[in-house]
Amino acid sequence: MRPQDRLAVIQRSVVREMARYGQQFTVDGEVVRGPGTTAVAVREHPGDDGGGHVDLGFVLQLGRADGPVVWDCAAGLGKTEEEQLDNAVKMWATTTAATVVELQEHSGEHGDHYRHPGLPGRHAVQGPAAVFGFGSEQLAGWLADHQLLPALADALHPELTAPHVNGVKLFLGGKAGDDIAEVRVNGEVSEAASAALRALPWPRGERLCWARLFILLVDEGSPEPEPDAQSAAPAPVYSRTPRRGLLSRWWQALRAGQ
Repeated sequence: MRPQDRLAVIQRSVVREMARYGQQFTVDGEVVRGPGTTAVAVREHPGDDGGGHVDLGFVLQLGRADGPVVWDCAAGLGKTEEEQLDNAVKMWATTTAATVVELQEHSGEHGDHYRHPGLPGRHAVQGPAAVFGFGSEQLAGWLADHQLLPALADALHPELTAPHVNGVKLFLGGKAGDDIAEVRVNGEVSEAASAALRALPWPRGERLCWARLFILLVDEGSPEPEPDAQSAAPAPVYSRTPRRGLLSRWWQALRAGQ
């Protein structure tokens, strides 16, 4: 598929997926513009020779050179390259975009807000976990009952170098004897945080199963994306731990969409 065709598929998918959150995005050249000062940028995945990898940057303050951009990469499966790209954007939207939307809206519908003493001066916004593979219920249930950030805080603290907003992606799973645990901070692998994630007792079954989730760590008092005047967000409400009801509802919604 030609680069311009890949870009068109990715941008159409972004418009469609953001509409599921009630946000209108429109294609404008190389970016997809959203409400207020938000946008989604697309860049070529490094070393990509085709396939279902996408690199998407959720721009929070378009037009500002120092404005926060939440970058993340995702991969999708499918019989064709278009289907792979489409599914990659869906995975990104389910996890990363949902977390950014929760940062914008502070509604508690798409994520949980909490603080941890090991990360002073920041609050965390944790989005939904996308769990896929065989026996997904066991891993999904474990994630619903456990908060991962406290176990990673010491390893993450020195790597949160971006101003205002740092994005943390967690990917874990596999099977017993052949598992994987990877933590990326602002797109870069954190070996220390990945080791801390691997050491956690999440269930390893006999068949392959994975989970993906995204956390935003926001400096207190940092500027946030400007909402439309008609959809101004209420003041944020923070909880100390993610609520099982939210995670369970996300999991049920994910299963219903499969």
